[in-house]
Amino acid sequence: MKLNGVWLPIVTPFVNDKVDFESYRSLIDYYIPTGISGLMPLGTTGETPTLEEDEYEELIEKTMEYVNGRVPVIVGMGGNSTHKVVKMLKIAERNKVQGILSVSPYYNRPDQRGIYEHFLRISEATDLNIVLYNIPYRTGRNIENSTIRKLAELKNIIGIKDACGDIKQTTDLLMNRPDNLSIMTGEDIFLYNTLLMGGDGGVLASAHINTEKFVKMYEYTQQNDARAALDIWKDLYKIIPLLFEEPNPSPIKYYLYKKGLIKSEEVRLPLVNISENLRAKIDRI
Repeated sequence: MKLNGVWLPIVTPFVNDKVDFESYRSLIDYYIPTGISGLMPLGTTGETPTLEEDEYEELIEKTMEYVNGRVPVIVGMGGNSTHKVVKMLKIAERNKVQGILSVSPYYNRPDQRGIYEHFLRISEATDLNIVLYNIPYRTGRNIENSTIRKLAELKNIIGIKDACGDIKQTTDLLMNRPDNLSIMTGEDIFLYNTLLMGGDGGVLASAHINTEKFVKMYEYTQQNDARAALDIWKDLYKIIPLLFEEPNPSPIKYYLYKKGLIKSEEVRLPLVNISENLRAKIDRI
């Protein structure tokens, strides 16, 4: 499987502390025709840490039902217990997803040897495609490029969602990239730079907004038309900082609610709805 283009880490809508599957289905039907390359539910933007086990599994089942083969689906499936993640793989395999997005272990902060062994065990336990997720400002531990290159040698690790937050590390990875490893930015603000340095696309929470423009910008870079891509990027760039001014996905859910795409802007604690100040800023944009 080749990972490229604009992938959407779709939100999980809630109403009265229950998953709003009606809105979820509407979101899927709304975004697939925009030209996205695929969906990545149950990631950070999907508020996975607050989901119960039965909700998590039902969301995978419903996602595959609602998508109905129209785009590939890679589900968030990670944790800081290797044994538990390996057991969870059965859920993904049973629902015939196209792969998993697996975050580096958090909180217990393993060294690079532990990170490698963690993903090695996952790789050995499944034939599913695996996308690494490096987001050290959430996990407390960076996956170093040397470890990424070593992991890329494993049979089913096909890509990385790079949210390391360090443009130097990202540049080094792109300039000395492993064979057959797709490099997708998870830092929305780095999208233009990443694409022009040969990156394969992005997994972008901000692509919930102006999705077609994100797709068109990606297409222009693939046609080597950096100027046309930049013209679109100047427009997209304005709203991205606002969407991360307060914890994701609260600002995005506010936007989706205002657009009538979901019934409620509700998030689950410890997240809270956005401030009045940010509401006013988003409304102006």
